[in-house]
Amino acid sequence: MKPLYFLITKLFQETVVDQKPKISPLWFMLMFFFLFLTLQIYLAPKVNEITYSEFKTALTVGKIEEVSISGNTIKGLMKPETADGGEKPFVTIRVDDKDLVSELSARGVKYKGEVETTWLRDLLLFWVFPLLLMLGAWSFIAKRMGGMGGVMSIGKSRAKLYVEEETKVTFDDVAGIDEAKEELHEIIEFLKTPEKFQRLGGRIPKGVLLVGAPGTGKTLLAKAVAGEAKVSFLTISGSDFVEMFVGVGAARVRDLFAQAQEKAPCIIFIDELDAVGRARGMGVFGGDSERDQTLNQLLAEMDGFDTRKGVIIMAATNRPEVLDPALLRPGRFDRQVVVSAPDVKGRLEIIKVHAKKIPIADDVKLDVLARGTPGFSGADLANLINEAALLAARQSKAK
Repeated sequence: MKPLYFLITKLFQETVVDQKPKISPLWFMLMFFFLFLTLQIYLAPKVNEITYSEFKTALTVGKIEEVSISGNTIKGLMKPETADGGEKPFVTIRVDDKDLVSELSARGVKYKGEVETTWLRDLLLFWVFPLLLMLGAWSFIAKRMGGMGGVMSIGKSRAKLYVEEETKVTFDDVAGIDEAKEELHEIIEFLKTPEKFQRLGGRIPKGVLLVGAPGTGKTLLAKAVAGEAKVSFLTISGSDFVEMFVGVGAARVRDLFAQAQEKAPCIIFIDELDAVGRARGMGVFGGDSERDQTLNQLLAEMDGFDTRKGVIIMAATNRPEVLDPALLRPGRFDRQVVVSAPDVKGRLEIIKVHAKKIPIADDVKLDVLARGTPGFSGADLANLINEAALLAARQSKAK
């Protein structure tokens, strides 16, 4: 019953949950199947089921008109009890009786052998269940490949779009990495006033690669650039391009850049670039066809789009040594911005940013805390403040 339940659930989702006035072809298949079963059950002639002993008694007294013997059952007609009555069909379970044929011949009863029909079992076993299994497999593959609306959206980009009003992150929210912020001011000025740079024939860098250890604030910094420039922000992870189906990653790269051209001016941010930009030929067997195709498409798109439309590519990685050299040449990721762990002054600024959201006890010295956390990244410091708040809450403290 599980395959049938799955099919009914799928049909309900397609017609009700999606709130679309459409009729799925699966409904017609399901209705036809139940109509066929209904006709077979309710239009079949009524048959009286008797025991084998009752059958032998009726045979002995001469009430049996004719029988049809199959592997497991005996079907037949009984003579009418009155002159006006009709023959009554009956059925009984066949038992091992070697004298049955001789008795039928002796009583003058017409008999014949019949191959037992198993149409319902064959229909369910060889047609219905395989069909439901294929539909279930197709639905799983469609969800696995689509992810954003079914199999027809397999080549669609999985990038999340944040428009200007949704970003709400500026450089005021980014602390402790002043050097990286200074290097990105030129990108913000270009997105705000592109004519200032185009007037003298200058070409703005197409791509900016943020390099740093995990938790140093690379993603937050990219969002802050979009927030300062007041442009849309398209973000996607490098792993979202990679699929088990060849050609899907390249199609998603094309769709991503097409979306960016429509939303220009905007920033494309690819997190964990090393998942898709790893140097070609470094696979176990010398290469990875799907990954290489995706990377080739990314290189081609970066060569083809025009920065004068206001589209800037930013990416982040903590493993720049594994990236393909073609990604790092001039004209693609022209600039690399190192986002390092904050120094003591930067840690103090980060702690102050996160401390604004929680009450602080009077005896807590933030500068002492900053000096006592060497090597901590921005994420480590944010987690430290959060754990302190949780510990205070467990101890029922006001601060």
